[in-house]
Amino acid sequence: MKLYTVAWQDRQMVCLEVSPGRLTPLPYETMNHLLADAPAHRQGVLEIAGKATGEFALADVQVLAPIPCPRQDVICLGMNYREHKAEAEQFDAQAFTRAPERAVYFSKRATHCPGPGAPIPGHFDLVDSLDYEVELAVILGRDAKNVRAEEAMDYVFGYTVFNDVSARNLQTGHKQWYFGKGLDGFAPMGPCIVTRDEAAWPPALPIRCWVNGEKRQEAVTDQLIFSIPHILQELTQGMTLQAGTIIATGTPAGVGMGADPPRFLKAGDVVRCEIEGIGVLENTIK
Repeated sequence: MKLYTVAWQDRQMVCLEVSPGRLTPLPYETMNHLLADAPAHRQGVLEIAGKATGEFALADVQVLAPIPCPRQDVICLGMNYREHKAEAEQFDAQAFTRAPERAVYFSKRATHCPGPGAPIPGHFDLVDSLDYEVELAVILGRDAKNVRAEEAMDYVFGYTVFNDVSARNLQTGHKQWYFGKGLDGFAPMGPCIVTRDEAAWPPALPIRCWVNGEKRQEAVTDQLIFSIPHILQELTQGMTLQAGTIIATGTPAGVGMGADPPRFLKAGDVVRCEIEGIGVLENTIK
């Protein structure tokens, strides 16, 4: 199933795609409300909605980020593809070198997430090294505490495309990454949430990013150093992850700071992030 948050006739709605390009509205005010619903009840609602014929066309609505206003910060994985880890350490060894046996977690402020077609603010009064990072984001559908790796699948509701936009000068200039990763508009996502059952487990989906039509990143999402089961098992030993939590699982090699010389974003650049089976997230730098 594919679920969208859309704007239509001055309304924001959560919708299910019931056939290619046809949507039917769901009885939830926002995607946060859907994700907070009891899993069994939510599944029944989706099954009933899936039998509808669709009230309007996807082409006739504005697609927003599937979760425009997350309830909490996004949890992110740093350097979770081996080749990206190497390029990051080459760019700034002091800032990016980490023990290989430890996952790097950080929190990303996401008060409002741009959706497909929305501009990404460059904050060029603060930023001189704006970068892109296409990532698979995992959306949790249940509260998760003390999860075993073999149980992790049961807690995943679905997936979306995420761009972990980064200000490298702020990221490396501070002792932590929160400021450089969390400026307004730095958490684009979309175009939809695809439910977990639509992909193999763990998902092995081709993931790519283009800048101005030039392919910069390409990998498969099962190439993670630390897998989704590992992430959920490790994090939930010491904290409760609420339903609706967004986990961005890391980016492949090919980011701007990895080039020689670095190739950072500027105003007017178009960043296209794609994960096969989920869709395309395209945004222009403003």
